[in-house]
Amino acid sequence: MLDESPFEDAEEYVIHDYEGFNGYSVSEYEGIEAVNNVACFIEENPEIGGELLDYFSYIEEARKAAEENYCGCYKSLADYAEELTEQTSQIPEHLQYYIDYEKMGCDMELGGDVFTIETGYEEIHIFWNH
Repeated sequence: MLDESPFEDAEEYVIHDYEGFNGYSVSEYEGIEAVNNVACFIEENPEIGGELLDYFSYIEEARKAAEENYCGCYKSLADYAEELTEQTSQIPEHLQYYIDYEKMGCDMELGGDVFTIETGYEEIHIFWNH
């Protein structure tokens, strides 16, 4: 692109417009290789890639979250808390109705154990925060 510039000795380019990065803001001076890596990551993770990059800022951290810390997509954080509790604990039948999974999910998020990305109505992607 710079070689074909009508200006002799053109050395720099600037990105003024972009689309399709799903929530990620491309810097006007971001390198072409970095933009390509971001685009590939978003293509691999179309629903959450841009939001993960926006959350973490670094592609390595976003990739780790997508590959290692992703818990799945749920209707709510309470649904995830309920599933996790049932998979990891034996709850006596007489106590099952006393558990407040909504508060458990809220505590998980407020305590920093998990973070969420909402992509639509009753579409919450949940990630462990480590």
